[in-house]
Amino acid sequence: MRGNLLWKLLAINLPIIALIVFVVWMAIDFLAADYFTALMEQYKIDPAETHQMFLDAVHRYLIQASLVALAAAILLSFLLTRRVLRPLSDMSEVIKRISAGDYSARVETVSRDEVGELGLAFNRMADSLERVEGLRKTMVADIAHELRTPLTNVRGYLEGLADGVVKPSKETLSMLQDEILRLVRLVEDLQQLTQAEAARAYLRREELSLSDLLQQVIDFYRHEFDSRAITVETRLEPEAARIHGDREKLLRVLRNLVENAWQYTPDGGQFRVTATRGPEGVRLTFANSGGGLSEQDLPAIFERFYRAEKSRSRDSGGAGIGLSIVKELVEAHGGRVGADSEAGETRVWLTLPA
Repeated sequence: MRGNLLWKLLAINLPIIALIVFVVWMAIDFLAADYFTALMEQYKIDPAETHQMFLDAVHRYLIQASLVALAAAILLSFLLTRRVLRPLSDMSEVIKRISAGDYSARVETVSRDEVGELGLAFNRMADSLERVEGLRKTMVADIAHELRTPLTNVRGYLEGLADGVVKPSKETLSMLQDEILRLVRLVEDLQQLTQAEAARAYLRREELSLSDLLQQVIDFYRHEFDSRAITVETRLEPEAARIHGDREKLLRVLRNLVENAWQYTPDGGQFRVTATRGPEGVRLTFANSGGGLSEQDLPAIFERFYRAEKSRSRDSGGAGIGLSIVKELVEAHGGRVGADSEAGETRVWLTLPA
């Protein structure tokens, strides 16, 4: 690729050099030669024979100088063009390594011109590809992990029932049903995540009452909050009472956020929802008391299957898909999501255009 492009760039210079030689040639013939003839006539010298000798000598020297200049121009153009194209050649090699699965390859950029900017943009693209590939591998591993435990439990008890080691009691069947329901919920979460990713094309926007939506969701989880003595507080500014969006998808967003807060709020803790209107639209903040999140966890909590509990205990959370669904649905509405944490409180916020 570099060789073909190099010779093409060199070929572009040749017509320019030929044009310059032609212009100089014609200038000598029509201007310098006329001036030489006039000079000869001024000094009473017959210009006929001398004029032709002058032209022949000038043409000969011009041809020699043009050949030398052409050779020097081609050599310098070759060296300079090859130096300019070297990052493109390196980029081609890096592309081959990335296509072979080595996502750690990067282009070395030493200039700040257009080629250097291209190299920086390529490195950013490679960073994104490496990150996406890492997420893909993590997602496959996480799905396998989420499926392995319930499937292992179901298989073990079914083998026990078949061998007569485990008696077919109501408790055993109920536990098998719980494991199967866990698998069903995981599949439903994956399906909802896929639907959330495609939500931009299927939004049914309408004017909605944010207070009604929020109250509906909180009432749905009221028993869970009361059973753990969690105090629930809502603060909605009148200016933020009305929003535009897809009712079902926004209900899904609110359910996921309220459920997430209920799961991670300790017994006797506090859960607070506030809504304000600003330049970006309506800003909803879900704050719950608790241990908080580390700086390393905050940027990743909206990733698929990400869970802050390294032990991956299911007692304090699901498969780690809920906030990913929130992110997809909010961005489908043209909004943004984020989170921040400090000692004793975690806040997840989202903005929806007015």
